[in-house]
Amino acid sequence: MKVLWVCNIMLPAIAKQLGVDYSNREGWLSGLLDRVVQEQGRNRIELAIAFPAGEDMGDLRTTLRLGENIPCSCYGFLENLDTPEIYDPELEKRFQEILTDCMPDIVHVFGTEYPHTLACVKAYGRPERTLIGIQGICSVIADKYMADIPMKVQRQATLRDRIKKDSIRQQQRKFKMRGENETAALLLTGHVAGRTDFDREYTAKVNPSAKYHFLNETLRGIFYHDRWKRTACEPHTIFLSQGDYPIKGFHYLLKALPKVLEQFPDTHVYVAGSNIIEDETLKDRLKISAYGRYIRKLIRENRLDSHITMLGRLTAEAMKEQYLNCHLYVLPSAIENSPNSLGEAMMLGVPCVAADVGGVHNMLTDGGDGMLYPAGSTEALADRIIEIFTKEAIVERFSDNARKHARVNHDADQNYYRLIHIYREILS
Repeated sequence: MKVLWVCNIMLPAIAKQLGVDYSNREGWLSGLLDRVVQEQGRNRIELAIAFPAGEDMGDLRTTLRLGENIPCSCYGFLENLDTPEIYDPELEKRFQEILTDCMPDIVHVFGTEYPHTLACVKAYGRPERTLIGIQGICSVIADKYMADIPMKVQRQATLRDRIKKDSIRQQQRKFKMRGENETAALLLTGHVAGRTDFDREYTAKVNPSAKYHFLNETLRGIFYHDRWKRTACEPHTIFLSQGDYPIKGFHYLLKALPKVLEQFPDTHVYVAGSNIIEDETLKDRLKISAYGRYIRKLIRENRLDSHITMLGRLTAEAMKEQYLNCHLYVLPSAIENSPNSLGEAMMLGVPCVAADVGGVHNMLTDGGDGMLYPAGSTEALADRIIEIFTKEAIVERFSDNARKHARVNHDADQNYYRLIHIYREILS
């Protein structure tokens, strides 16, 4: 069978051969690609991959050799990833060219977040052979976007926000627009791949006639090795994998910290991702967003400066090291489907505290693998953190159980065989 993957990044395996910079985002896709290449002879999948590329590669069509000299047709398309809320009908023409050249038996689009999903399914016009994999759900993100931040903050716009037309309210509107494209794409597919009660219920409401296929994700390979040890981590440290926009809930954690510090004054939080509070230079201060200014205000008011370290963007290796060095991983988001960061933490056996939102409960069993708390409750979040720091016996149990659960959810073999089964089911 010939399958066209439509991805939202140029995968590293392709970028390395083309000699261009690449992102480590969507690492699970790289893991899946490795497995498809390894098993190509057995399952006879002829893989083609389309991805957003720069101006110089917007019409790219080339064949690369992956793994043991396995050919893979690669196609670039132009898409402005800075404005993913804007749909460009011209993109449909490029996908018509790709589809005519590739002639796939199945089109598998990963994610609904970008306009290329809608453009591709429109150009293909075969819902019975179209599979869309759910990652985040833009419509729900838009509804939850403000995440209990004060109305005064919601109305604010810094110089950076005005220049970029990217205030908090504008960000929310952009997600609403993306949600409209997402809905249109889901209505044009006959098959949906998801992994939580949350995404199954949502997609069933949008398109009841589309067949839902359960398919877990395989994590980046580096997270399948090594494990967290209480004796090797830095006591009373918390890792937050992202905190650069409201939906990720950095502000919830900051509001919970004063209560934690009363009992554990040495508590320290490490935050990966974009540093939204940097203010060392005039340029930094001019670049700050309204949400970044709000975060900085909370840090200042609660005297948390010495308890917060912004790490910036991390490689997979650095992320893994940070998980292993911290006492606790916290997911304070206002909404999630099945965050890979939680899967990575659980795979390593890091104790986890997470907001009970979206599909998180399908990944982490409260009281078994870690702790869930009511979304938005900073009191409950603080209590869960204190309990982890206090009770070493449950920490060891959580660590063991989390690893076992994650190894089932993210079993590379089972996820790969499940994917092949779905492809065969679609063709039949």
